[in-house]
Amino acid sequence: MGMIRCTKCGQVHAIAKSGMVRGKQRYYCKDCHIYFTLPDPGNTGVAGTKRPRPGHIATILDIAKALNISKSTVSRALQGHTDIKKETREAVVKMAGKLDYQPNLLAKSLVKSKSNTIGIIVPEFVNYFFPAVIMGAQEIASEAGYNVIICQSQESVKTEIANTKVLLASRVEGVIISMTRETSDFDHFKAFGRHGVPIVFFNRICEKIPASRVMVNDYEGAYNAVEHLIANGYRRIAHISGPPNLRLSQNRINGYLDALKAHKLPSHRSWIIHHDLTAANASDSAKKLLSLRSRPDAIFCVNDPAAIQTLLYAKSIGIKVPDQLGIVGFSDDPISSIIEPQLTTVKQPVSEMGQIAMRILLDQIKLGPGPHKPVHTKLLTNLIVRQSSVRDHP
Repeated sequence: MGMIRCTKCGQVHAIAKSGMVRGKQRYYCKDCHIYFTLPDPGNTGVAGTKRPRPGHIATILDIAKALNISKSTVSRALQGHTDIKKETREAVVKMAGKLDYQPNLLAKSLVKSKSNTIGIIVPEFVNYFFPAVIMGAQEIASEAGYNVIICQSQESVKTEIANTKVLLASRVEGVIISMTRETSDFDHFKAFGRHGVPIVFFNRICEKIPASRVMVNDYEGAYNAVEHLIANGYRRIAHISGPPNLRLSQNRINGYLDALKAHKLPSHRSWIIHHDLTAANASDSAKKLLSLRSRPDAIFCVNDPAAIQTLLYAKSIGIKVPDQLGIVGFSDDPISSIIEPQLTTVKQPVSEMGQIAMRILLDQIKLGPGPHKPVHTKLLTNLIVRQSSVRDHP
């Protein structure tokens, strides 16, 4: 026997040892008639509260033990039930803070079949476009009481497939997707439908899945951009396009070609170059076009990053923009207004795209398991005329 403080009565007296439990010495108090173990030395927190072990995530049970109340009382207190006394509720909340307790959202979703979580998959964060769309979508999700899980595919279909599995495992209630430049098989997207999870595509859409989509009028934006170049006296107009498998690339090429045709201007296969949406490849594409014997006097680019790389390359080899070369981009990247000369571009309502995609998704979630009638939304663009395409004497 030794002199030990009983954990129930608090008195220090002779306590008998009574074997081991889970590697810890068990004691027996003859006065209280209880068996107990002692806290680990040095493992007490504020006001004697036992700290969670390293790597241990505090649970409702930890709070209940610390306050010597039932798990159900803790649970009801955390949910704000009015049948729990104010003092008890405040004590539970205070102890939850001390233990850094976080509710198990996944466990709740399994019980309620509702996670209040939405997934967003985007191909990259390098340029401003996708972060701006996400901010718009997240604003609407937050207002509706939803959390958002954001996944970046890094323009890799393998990573994109892994993203879909993570979101399904997280029990998301819906997903907003802009696919990679290399996605050509869509079975991983179909998995959402098989699990009753609605999806909304934006910007880079999949036409082989009957899902809702939000995009801009790429054709009209491209047509207006090329017609603007023509109005400023440019006649040999080339195009740096995106990956040919993307619908937005196809739509912008068609707008480009139809504008040339409407004004009876020539189009040459060598004046259209597909690039992989990287800065290095955009610069290489500009180099190829500006090295042609019959060099174009204007270039319409599929996006602003490509247009900016084209402008930088042209300046590096002594070509004057806009006098010798007109350049127009697409998206109105913030850099387009501060580069020299400032870049003419087709402005997209980027934040609005995210907001509308999220509203459509929330509406479909409210309807319950599908299939749902797809909603196709096409937003208008606006040509922002700046210095890179306006010559003093066309």
